[in-house]
Amino acid sequence: MTARPYISDQQRRARLQRRHLLDGSAGHAVTTVADAVVGLHATNASTVHLSAWARGGAPTPEVIETALYRDRSLVKQLVMRRTLFVMTRPMLAESVGAVGPRVAASERTNMLRDLRRDDGPADPEAWIEQARTAVLAAFADGSAYPAPQVRKLLPEFDIAITRDEGKSYGGPSPMLPRMLNYMAALGDVVRGPNSAVWHRSRPSWVAMDQWLGAPLPHVDIETGHRALAERWLRQYGPGTETDLVWWLGSTKTAVRKALASLEVTEVELDGGAVGYLMSDDLDPVESVEPRALLLPSLDPTTMGWKQRDFYLGEHAGELFDSTGNGGQTAWWDGRIVGGWAMRDGAVDVIALEALPPEAERALSIRAEELTAWLDDDRPVVNFPSPLMTRYRG
Repeated sequence: MTARPYISDQQRRARLQRRHLLDGSAGHAVTTVADAVVGLHATNASTVHLSAWARGGAPTPEVIETALYRDRSLVKQLVMRRTLFVMTRPMLAESVGAVGPRVAASERTNMLRDLRRDDGPADPEAWIEQARTAVLAAFADGSAYPAPQVRKLLPEFDIAITRDEGKSYGGPSPMLPRMLNYMAALGDVVRGPNSAVWHRSRPSWVAMDQWLGAPLPHVDIETGHRALAERWLRQYGPGTETDLVWWLGSTKTAVRKALASLEVTEVELDGGAVGYLMSDDLDPVESVEPRALLLPSLDPTTMGWKQRDFYLGEHAGELFDSTGNGGQTAWWDGRIVGGWAMRDGAVDVIALEALPPEAERALSIRAEELTAWLDDDRPVVNFPSPLMTRYRG
């Protein structure tokens, strides 16, 4: 039996730096950055801009804003793991085709559970279909509306279902905003213009085909999984089946079928785990000179693998919250070595291990550069890490 090719942790770190444009190369188009990381995380609006800045793809916030709202070469969509991503149009079609049905089914199930409560409509399934038709009609002329305006436009569908009655967080839950998320997963509508500053999210919704200027190309589930699996393996590989199932938010069956349809090679990772690489991507990647990096909360590199020891080490408890959201991280030589936070208008680096003097100097310089880039802007982090919470407290 032929032994599997061996890929060390050091080689994996070289790959992630090269493939994710964290190697010091500069001047990348924002679409190139988005494809390099297979979609920029957008749950925090600021993550999109800060992730691009870290990779030399956003000299100003306006560069991203132009791509999102004028050129529309990048589009926001709720896809993998029911997470909001910013992606290029080809990846948008693949994601909606591959995981959109799964996200939509989950959204529909959750809506039906609430619509069947005592204060819900007589026919919950009919209500969903009628509400969807009404929303599509309201958007048919290309108009964009924020969710509160959609509720005013369609008062006959503006119902609220009481949830968690008697609890401090309970109360009426409006259904039309949830319909918009459901319809986004189906590819009907999309988050369009943002009326807030770059580091806040206040979107208006618009019909997908109107926003794109053409219908979204149809991609079936299997083709979409195959395309996304190849994208991930080329940018994040090697990775395990567990990594890919987690990243896609899909099933082992779907991932195994996608892997079987691709020209992949099993490789041995440090610790004995089996990973996968595209078969034409087995040659070693040149190492990267040690560099200081400051990545934002939920950066796609930080969140790219389920099994993260090869770049995270022992720092998970300080930098990831209880639900698995990664906070703001400081990197040296391809590894996470700490975090960062803002205090008194300046970026401070908080090391979690002893660092060589050159690393301390480089991280300090990078913190000064980020402070200058942010200027007076103060992005809000929706999911602060334990380290950030303690630092602020």
